[in-house]
Amino acid sequence: MVISLYRSVCTPNDEHLKPSSPIFALADCNNFYASCEKLFEPGLEGKPLVVLSNNDGCIIARSAEAKQLGIKMGVPAFQIANLLEKNKVAVFSTNYALYGDMSQRVMSVLQQFTPTLEVYSIDEAFLDLTGIAGLDPVAYGQQIVRTVMKWTGIPVSIGIASTKTLSKLANDLAKELPETGGVLALMDEDTINGHLRSLSVNKVWGIGPRHARLLEEHGILTAYDLKCANEKWIRQHMGVMGERTVVELRGISCYPVDDHPQAKKGICSSRSFGKPVEDYDDLEEATTTFVASVALKLRRQQSVAQSLTVFVMTNRFARGPHYVNGTTVELPVATNHTSELIHHARLILKKLYRKGYLYKKSGVIVNDIIPQKTLQCTLWDDRNREKQEKITAAVDRINQRMGRGKIRYAVQGTGRKWKMRQEKLSPNYTTDWEELLVIEVGERVIPGH
Repeated sequence: MVISLYRSVCTPNDEHLKPSSPIFALADCNNFYASCEKLFEPGLEGKPLVVLSNNDGCIIARSAEAKQLGIKMGVPAFQIANLLEKNKVAVFSTNYALYGDMSQRVMSVLQQFTPTLEVYSIDEAFLDLTGIAGLDPVAYGQQIVRTVMKWTGIPVSIGIASTKTLSKLANDLAKELPETGGVLALMDEDTINGHLRSLSVNKVWGIGPRHARLLEEHGILTAYDLKCANEKWIRQHMGVMGERTVVELRGISCYPVDDHPQAKKGICSSRSFGKPVEDYDDLEEATTTFVASVALKLRRQQSVAQSLTVFVMTNRFARGPHYVNGTTVELPVATNHTSELIHHARLILKKLYRKGYLYKKSGVIVNDIIPQKTLQCTLWDDRNREKQEKITAAVDRINQRMGRGKIRYAVQGTGRKWKMRQEKLSPNYTTDWEELLVIEVGERVIPGH
């Protein structure tokens, strides 16, 4: 039996996929990491800039000028050192604190333009514009772009359409086509089809490399081909998610804007060390710092963890003995308290540690996460949890106000010999009192005085 890959009428045939007419906008910050760095150094405007990964390894962000030089994503910085120097490319280490704070500022501005905002990533958000009275999509998008730029200094592009998948396509096109001014609305069927015909199927949001190869092998080469594919065949080979992508390309929404994303079911904090660590105290300092990070993330989503994993490893590419190990324990009582998680992590780490190894990385994972409001203590739990929660909340407030890590547990240490190599780290302009941007103004001269 041969199943046709195309349908003469592009409409869904399942009851669970019902037509609707919402309007979605995808706001995406342009070259976000690079834009954050340029924001506080105006002299870099118009000049090439790149941002490096952990330990100043690979290129993970590029300004438009750096892209024009042919600098590729993911290339190790040392391999193109001559190119960077020759073209006077500004190089920065990743500044997570700065990027995270600027992201929150951008999202708070976007929130002013919609009743429902879904933060999709650090630099992307979906806005539900359905039902906004007198909406001219392009004019409204331009207003968003101007306001975000004025209030935060971060440039954004806006893609507008009747589905999330099409709004993602519109956003990509808005970035590529200068004549759009950073805003593109795909609301007309003929315009949509024209763009879909010019778009390779592997560029469609949600189509990964494996599925792209499958589609290409069956003659589905463009986004328009996918739009007109037989949804039964798509569902058979790509599952319901693949079928929903097809339906979304047809302008029928399957994914609403979700302003209450589900809490994470597992949280990990791990870093490669700037230099190998041999002493137990240094390894413990790093690992307990990672514990504090996952505990804070648990509290922010009002969750508690029922199990804890700690792992350590050496550099498998380096000379000398190699060692990788990890252990998971079930916690007596589910918790998000830093002190409690540190206690159990230290017990695990003491069993994992082997003297004589040069450790490259350690990490902490919390799993079996449940809502904090569902927590039930045991009869044998002797901790004063009410007091512990008050102390933890006070520490969180101080750290939020004065800077992350201003108050920490002694076991987290101060030496940080293990910290990431960040030789080109910019100041934390917006999150550290000691690194706030200082502007010097010359003395005003009054005529006649």
